[in-house]
Amino acid sequence: MLVPLFLLLAPVAGIHDGPDPVMSWRFRESELRGNYLAARLGPDPRVLGKLQATAGPSGGSLMFDGVDDRMVVADDISEINPFLPKKHFTISAWLSVNTPQAYGGIFSAIQDNGGFEKGWVLGYSEKHFYIGLASLGANDGDGSMTYLSGTSIYEVGKMYHVTATYDGKELCLYVNGVLENKSEEQSGAILYPKSAPVVLGGYKDDNEDVLHHGRIREVTIYNQTASPKWVRQDFEHNADLALNEPLIPLDPNFTMLVKPFLQYGTSHSMTVTWETSRPASSELHWNSKVSGKEENYFLENTLRGNEKTLIHSIVLDGLSPGTGYFYQVESEDSEGRILKSPILTFQSAVEKNIPFAFAVISDTQDNPPVASKISRMAWEMRPHFVLHPGDLVGTGTNKLDWLNEFFPSMDPLLSRVPIYPVLGNHEQDARHYYDYMNLPAPEYYYDFHYGNTHFFMLDTNRKVHPGSEQYNWLEQGLEASTATWKIVTHHHPPFTSDENDYGNMWLGPSTHGDMRVRELTELYDRYEVDIVWNGHIHSYERTWPIHQGKVVEKNGTIYMITGGGGGGLETPGPIRPWFQNNVRRGHHWCYVAVNGGTLELKAFDLEGRMFDVLTLTKSIKRD
Repeated sequence: MLVPLFLLLAPVAGIHDGPDPVMSWRFRESELRGNYLAARLGPDPRVLGKLQATAGPSGGSLMFDGVDDRMVVADDISEINPFLPKKHFTISAWLSVNTPQAYGGIFSAIQDNGGFEKGWVLGYSEKHFYIGLASLGANDGDGSMTYLSGTSIYEVGKMYHVTATYDGKELCLYVNGVLENKSEEQSGAILYPKSAPVVLGGYKDDNEDVLHHGRIREVTIYNQTASPKWVRQDFEHNADLALNEPLIPLDPNFTMLVKPFLQYGTSHSMTVTWETSRPASSELHWNSKVSGKEENYFLENTLRGNEKTLIHSIVLDGLSPGTGYFYQVESEDSEGRILKSPILTFQSAVEKNIPFAFAVISDTQDNPPVASKISRMAWEMRPHFVLHPGDLVGTGTNKLDWLNEFFPSMDPLLSRVPIYPVLGNHEQDARHYYDYMNLPAPEYYYDFHYGNTHFFMLDTNRKVHPGSEQYNWLEQGLEASTATWKIVTHHHPPFTSDENDYGNMWLGPSTHGDMRVRELTELYDRYEVDIVWNGHIHSYERTWPIHQGKVVEKNGTIYMITGGGGGGLETPGPIRPWFQNNVRRGHHWCYVAVNGGTLELKAFDLEGRMFDVLTLTKSIKRD
C-alpha cells in the first residue's frame, strides 16, 4: 500500500500544501484527442507528427520517432506561467530511449544559448539520464545551467523511471528509485527565460531542436520536493515496467538500417556488422565458394550470433590467410520476418611476404555524394582494406549521420573490404562509434598487422604527451615491432600548412600543426616510423621525410594529410613551410601498394586523376 504523497513530500514553507501535481500527462492512445493529448492536469499539449501507440500494462505508451514527433505544451513559456514550479519541484517520468544522443529531452522549458542559460530540462545524454537547471542563486542570477547526470548507463529500448527533485538548495536525480547524483550548485528560485517553448519529447530552444526517439509512458510535475522514500515507492508501484517489460522497437516494419560492413580483418578472422530496425537474431552464412544454381545460391557454413539485438556483430574465425570468401547475413524478428543481404565477398589478410594494397580515406563527414563517389572509385581498384584517419561523420552523437550518411555512402567499399578507423573530433567520442566499431580494447587506440606492415592507431582527442597512457603504449609497441614498415594513424596533424587552423597565416605566424600532437614525433624519429597518416585538415598534404625537426633525404618520417573524403574544403596558407613537398586543395583519396621493401602511393582527385605519386624503398631480408 502506497503512502499518500503529502506524507512523503519534504515540508517546504510557502508551497502548495496538497498532494496533487500541477501538470500530469499519460501517454496513451486512449488519451489522444485528434491533434492534442488530454492532460490529467495542466495544459493539453499539441501533438506534432504521428505518434505510434505501443502495447503494455494499463494502456501502454506512445513512441516518438525522433524525426517528426513532439508535443508542444506551450509555444511560449509565458502562456503556462501559473502551472510552472517556482522554487521547488519534482518531475517523475517513465520513458525509454531508442537512440542515444548528446541532448535528448523528455520535458524542456529552456534557453541554453552560449552564455545565456535559463530554465530547466529533464533528458538524457548518450549514456546517462540528466536534469538541467538554472536558478536565481547561481552567478548572481545571470544564468548558469547545471547539468546533473546519473551514473548508470541506460539500456537502449528499456523502460526506466527517472525522477528529479529540487528544494531550492539541492538538486537530485534518481533512476529506478535510486539516488544517483546530487548537487548544491543551484539555489533559490528557478530562473526562467522570458521566452521559450515548452515541449514534451524534445530538447528545444532558439538554436537547438533535438527530438526524442523512444517511448514515453507518463510525465508528472509537482511544485513540491519529494523525499527519497516517495521516489522509491513511486518506482516500486510500477517496477515491473523496468524489470520485466520487453524492449519495444520503434519501427513496426522490419528493415536493415545498416547493411553489412566489414571491420578489423586479420589473416584468420573477419568481423561482420549490420543493424536491423527491430531486435532480431543474427546469422552469418559463409564459405570459400557458392553452392547451388542461379537464383538458388547458398553458402554451406552458418555461424549464429546473439538473439534479439539491434546491432549485430559476428567474428568469423578459422580463416586461411589471403583467401577469398563469400558471405551473407540473415536476421529474423519476433514475428518470423526474415531479412537477408546479397551474397558478398571479402578476403582475409595476407601473409607476411605477400604484396597487398589499401585505401586511405579521411574526413568523410557531412558529404555523402563525395564519400560515395570516392568509395566506388576505391573499390574499383580492389584494395584489401581501408584506413580512415577520423571524422567519419559530421556529428558523432547524431545517429542519423551514421544511418543516412556514412554507412550508405561507404557501402560499396565497406561491404567488401574491412575498415580500420580512428576517432576524429567530430565523432565526439560518441556511443554510436563504439556501438558500431568492434575493435581491440580499449578501442580508441589499437594496433594491427597486415602483411609485413605494423599499423598503430591513436586517438589524439585524448592525451598523448610523454608519460600518458597512449604515449607509453605506442612507445612499447614501436620498440617491440620487427615489421618492415611501421605506419601510425591519428586524426590531428603534427605538420600542416593550413591557412588558419593553427594561426592565421594571412595575418601572422602559425605553429604549422598541432603542437600537443607533435610531441609524438620524438617516438617516430627514434623508432623509424615510415609514414604518419592524419586528417582534420580538409586538403591533401605530404611532407618531405622529417627527422628531429629537420627535412632529410632518407631515413625520416613522412607526414600525410588526406582529409579530402567529403568535408568542406580548406586552403593552404600563403607561405610555403620548410617541410612541405606537395599540397593540394580538393576532395581526394589515396591508394597504397606494398611489396616487400617497396611502398608505392598514388593520390587521386574526385575525377580519378592522379595528382601525386611516391615510391619508398628499403632493403629487407627475405625469410
